[in-house]
Amino acid sequence: MPRIHRMMAVLPLYALVACGPDSSGPARTMAVSSEAQFAFAHSEWSTPVNVGAPVNSTDGEMNAALSPDELSLYLTSNRAGGLGLTDIWVSHRACGDCPWQTPVNLGAPINSTGQDAGPRLSIDGHLLFFQSDRPGGAGGGDIYLTRRNNPNDNFGWGPLVRLGSDVNTSATENAAYYLQSAEGGAGNLYFNRATPTNAGDFYYAPIKRDGETRGPATYVTELNDPLATDQHATIRKDGREMFFSSNRAGGLGSFDIWTSTRRSVHEPWSAPVAIGTPVNTVFSDQQPSLTSDGRTLVFTSNRPGGLGGNDLWISTRTVNGH
Repeated sequence: MPRIHRMMAVLPLYALVACGPDSSGPARTMAVSSEAQFAFAHSEWSTPVNVGAPVNSTDGEMNAALSPDELSLYLTSNRAGGLGLTDIWVSHRACGDCPWQTPVNLGAPINSTGQDAGPRLSIDGHLLFFQSDRPGGAGGGDIYLTRRNNPNDNFGWGPLVRLGSDVNTSATENAAYYLQSAEGGAGNLYFNRATPTNAGDFYYAPIKRDGETRGPATYVTELNDPLATDQHATIRKDGREMFFSSNRAGGLGSFDIWTSTRRSVHEPWSAPVAIGTPVNTVFSDQQPSLTSDGRTLVFTSNRPGGLGGNDLWISTRTVNGH
C-alpha cells in the first residue's frame, strides 16, 4: 500500500483557527521563523492517493487525524464492530514507513450508541476533542474533551468533559480544532456550528486545557458564506494557513476543499480560494486535515478508486514552493 506521511480527521462536523492577543516582539520573531519553516506553502499538491486497506473498508471512513508522532491515525467509521452509528477508531504503525494496522475501536466512554466522530488531538498529544450526539448534551451535537497522561497510549484516555455554553448550545457544534501554539495565552478552539437556518459556520472560543472557556465564541465573518455550508477547518500550527470544505459557489463538486491565509494571527483571514485539481473533483471532497509540518493533507472523498462510500485520501506538497 502507498506510503502515508500523515493524516487527519473527517465527517460533516467542523473546526478552525485563531486570533490572538498582543503582537509584540516574540510574535514577530515567530512570524519570521515560520516564514522560513513553511516556505513550501504555495507549492502544488500531488495527485491524491487512497490510504487503502485496512484503514479504508467497504464501509465509510471519515474525519481522520494523525497523532503528533504520526504513528497513530484516529478516524471515524461506521464499520462493523462499533457501538453506535459512527465510532472513533485508531490505527497504529510501528514506524513512519511501516504499514498501518487494522483499526481498533476506542470503546466506551469515548464511543456511545450515537454518532461519535471528528477526533482531533492537541499538538502535545495529551488532549483529544471530538463530537457526539449522545444523551445529556445541550443540542443536536456537542463537543467533548478527554485527556491522557501518556501521549503514546492510545487507550489511556480519561473521563469525558463536555465543553460549556460558550461552545455548546442548543444548535449542533462539531469538528473542533485546538490551536495551541501560535498565540499567547490559552489556546483557541475553532469549531463548526449548524443551526436551523444555516448548515455550517465557523466560530472560535478561547479555552483552557481543562476545557473551561474564557469567553463566548466569536463568529469568523471573513470565512463564512451565508449561502453555503462551511465546515471542518484545519490550521497550520503557526496559525497563518487553513483549509476547510465548503459547497459554496466556485467549486468543482458538491463539496470542495478551500484555503485561506493571513500574514499574522492578529489579522483577518483572506478571501477563501478553492485549491482546485487534483485534490478537488466533481465528487465530494471534504474534511481536510493538515499535518503539523504543513506538507500533507488528509481528507475524505467518494471519488472513484475507493473501497467504500467514503475513503481517506492523502496529498503532499514539496518542501520548496514559490
